[in-house]
Amino acid sequence: MRHNNKFNHLGRKAAHRNAMLSNMACSLIMHKRIQTTTTKAKALRMYVEPILTRAKEDTTANRRIVFAELKQKEVITELFKNVAEKIANRPGGYTRILRTGYRLGDAAEMSMIELVDYNENMLKEVKKTTKKTTRRAGKKTAPKAEEAPAAEAPAAEAVAE
Repeated sequence: MRHNNKFNHLGRKAAHRNAMLSNMACSLIMHKRIQTTTTKAKALRMYVEPILTRAKEDTTANRRIVFAELKQKEVITELFKNVAEKIANRPGGYTRILRTGYRLGDAAEMSMIELVDYNENMLKEVKKTTKKTTRRAGKKTAPKAEEAPAAEAPAAEAVAE
């Protein structure tokens, strides 16, 4: 039974798991998108979401708490300067996991985890331009723009003869 097992241990001891998740979180913050197995991506999402929430408020206490987890100055600077600005208005759900298929060597399910606000292709609004038509016949009025070329066409033919 799985009573009170809140997270996946990933087949590693605690120190190895924490180091791996810290390194993966640093890579995600620096590169905005990383490729990993689906299981690790889900564990990383649980690990990095509270860190991103802390980064929304730039205080000394929050910087120290995040630095205790990530341990890389460049990543902390990137997180609090650039990433925090993009996620400032988002109430949660800072990451997205996209399944990409299976790895050839061992058939492990692979995924790409990315920061939501940095995928420009998904942020674009897709506008569907559909022509609104009706089946009933409306009032038929000839547009004035079409009358002028129609009147000129016979005159052009008369000149050509």
